[in-house]
Amino acid sequence: MAQAQDNALALAELAADPEPAAPSKPKPERSENEGSDALQSESEGPGQESDAVTELEWDALIPEEWRPDKIMARYKVEELEDDDPRAQELMEKLQALWKKAPVVQDLDRKRVKLPGFVVPLDTDGQRIGEFLLVPYYGACIHVPPPPANQTVHVVTGTDREYQGGLFDPVWVSGILKVESSSSELADAGYRLEATTVEPYE
Repeated sequence: MAQAQDNALALAELAADPEPAAPSKPKPERSENEGSDALQSESEGPGQESDAVTELEWDALIPEEWRPDKIMARYKVEELEDDDPRAQELMEKLQALWKKAPVVQDLDRKRVKLPGFVVPLDTDGQRIGEFLLVPYYGACIHVPPPPANQTVHVVTGTDREYQGGLFDPVWVSGILKVESSSSELADAGYRLEATTVEPYE
C-alpha cells in the first residue's frame, strides 16, 4: 500500500503542467520567428556565441519531439487508482523518458536570460558560486528533480557569486552551453556561465 501511495504521489507530480510553475510573471509574447529554429542567425556559424540575448521560456529547452505530456494524454491520471496496473505502467514510461531527456543543440553557446529557482550546490551560507536553476519551487529537495533538459547548472565567476538562499526566484543571464553534469541533487543537461544573477521582479 505504501508503494502504491508513492506511485500516486509521483504520478501527481509528473502530471503537473509542463510549463514552468514559477516564476509566475506572465510570459513575454513570442514572435512567429522565435524558437530554436530562429536562435541561430545567418551570421553565426555552429558553436559561435551571439551578442544578442534571448529571453527563454523553459519549454524552449525541450526538443519539440520530446513531449511527456503526449504520453500523459493517453492516460486519465485523475481516474487512476493507487493499485491500477496502468499507474505503474505510466510511471515506468515516464521514468524512461526522464533518463533520455534530450537537449536542444541549437542553444549551445547562446547568450540567454532564463528565470527559475535557485538550488545551491556551492555556498558558504551567504554567497553561492554554483547552483542548479530549476523551473518550479521545491525541485530536487522537496519533490523529485526535473528531467535533465529542465535543469541548468549555473556557474558564477569568483566576483559574481549570488548572494541569496535556497529557492530564491531569479533571472540568470549568460552563455548557455549544451553540457551535461551530475550531482547528488540532480542531473543537468545544460550549463549556464552566468554574467548576472538578479532577483526576479
